[in-house]
Amino acid sequence: MPEQGLFPAADVDLKEHIRGIPDFPKPGILFYDISTLLRNGPAWKAAMARLAEKVRPYNPTLLAGIESRGFLLAAPLALELGLGFVMLRKPRKLPGATIGYDYELEYGSDRLEIQADAVTPGDRVVVLDDLLATGGTMAASIALLRKAGAAVPAAAAMVELTFLDGRRRLDVPVETLVAYDS
Repeated sequence: MPEQGLFPAADVDLKEHIRGIPDFPKPGILFYDISTLLRNGPAWKAAMARLAEKVRPYNPTLLAGIESRGFLLAAPLALELGLGFVMLRKPRKLPGATIGYDYELEYGSDRLEIQADAVTPGDRVVVLDDLLATGGTMAASIALLRKAGAAVPAAAAMVELTFLDGRRRLDVPVETLVAYDS
């Protein structure tokens, strides 16, 4: 069992635990990989504590995670905040009736779905993903949650690529932990 309290949240530089992988998934792209942060217990704990501090003031009743790395943030954060967790998934991954939302990306189109009974009117749902880049998937997630009847007071991500200006596509406050300018 790891010793508790070795790294207070304020003393962990999260960027030291996120590695850049050049030319992934294609040449010219620098991929910011959070798997190195996830495997470091103190850094992972610090990241979750910081996300909790940022999300709590929005008074959510549920957290939604975007498939698939958004699940890694939203599920433990929901547990920490004493909230429920809902999944926003790719088509045909959820059982039962679903509500879908089709959207355009810079390289094609995609679709997200949520179970039809996952949210109810009056639910305040903060949506989470590991990365905010161009904002297309996050904007689609917000639109899907609203289509399903939820209010979306904010969005959050661990990493933001500020040079892609994804925030401009979102009409809610966005909280992030780490920003890269290039």
